[in-house]
Amino acid sequence: MPQSPASCADLQDAPDDTAPRTPGRCEEHTPEDGIVVHLRMCLTCGHVGCCDSSRPRHATAHYEATGHPVIRSVEPGETWRWCYVHELLG
Repeated sequence: MPQSPASCADLQDAPDDTAPRTPGRCEEHTPEDGIVVHLRMCLTCGHVGCCDSSRPRHATAHYEATGHPVIRSVEPGETWRWCYVHELLG
């Protein structure tokens, strides 16, 4: 049975006050990486990375390297969160 966002401790425990380390830009992106489609921020440390629609997928690469479980969109008007561990939107 799939989990609900309410049952995901990672989503529930992620802080609300994390500040982006590089507001408005992906930390690792270079001109050779192409266009940044959307930005995502790690709620553990504030790392800002590009989404999976951007070729290097820096937000996912950050999760894979650190294990930090939850990101949120830092796009204007978006407030959703994503738990990589449980593959849940919250």
